[in-house]
Amino acid sequence: MLFGSSKLARAGAVAALLLGLLPVSAFAIQSGAGIPRTADGKPNLQGIWQVRNRASYNLEDHAARHGMPPGRSVVEGGTIPYQPAAAEQRARNHANRETADPLASCYMPGVPRIMYMEHPFQIFQTPDHIAMLFEWSLVYRLIYTNGESRPYAGIKTWMGDSRGRWEGDTLVVEVSDHNDRSWFDMAGNFHSDALRLAERYTMLDADTIEYEVTVEDPQVFTRPWTIRMPLYRHADMDRILEYHCQAEAEEASGAFERDPRTWFPGP
Repeated sequence: MLFGSSKLARAGAVAALLLGLLPVSAFAIQSGAGIPRTADGKPNLQGIWQVRNRASYNLEDHAARHGMPPGRSVVEGGTIPYQPAAAEQRARNHANRETADPLASCYMPGVPRIMYMEHPFQIFQTPDHIAMLFEWSLVYRLIYTNGESRPYAGIKTWMGDSRGRWEGDTLVVEVSDHNDRSWFDMAGNFHSDALRLAERYTMLDADTIEYEVTVEDPQVFTRPWTIRMPLYRHADMDRILEYHCQAEAEEASGAFERDPRTWFPGP
């Protein structure tokens, strides 16, 4: 009953937030620092955003291989500071990544991986909450910025629990209560359920957000470490489209049950 009530409460909160959002035209645009601002003076993060990098394949420098295009590291200092035993587990993950990656089974990506996948996401903003809706399986994040405490602290989930606050013009989000099943990327970089994140969102201009996240997990890493990358506005999109991982996988394998009464009647 606890889990059911939690899901209903979160779904209701998201619905209320999205239905109660003011239209973009209702927000004041101020010239301070050249960034859009809401009527209460906060940076207006609303819009559709996406990375332009290969971090979702591997956070570190990596050469091209089958199913993995090359990319440069987004980790401060270049490499992730694994403990020796954890580095061995990371190597096993990498060797078995085609089947071991949770995303291969369409499980939720977790945070921060969802932020730098090659799928856009949309931000909605009110004084009390920030919601993020992702193209990938229409996963969402609900970030409380009103100081509300966590009602079910200690319950581990795929996406964790996000609580935000403003430090000047930077949105700071602390994410906790992760399970230990998500990965950071396709390469097998992983964490335990002791993971804690500190995200920072800073608008550099009207079309760019600097996204920074500091990772802390004493069971896996020797010290905290940070990744940093820009998020770019999609000026040519007015809504998020849909990519449902499980439905697409079932359609490709033939497991999706065709029904002439639906939008998917046959080949």
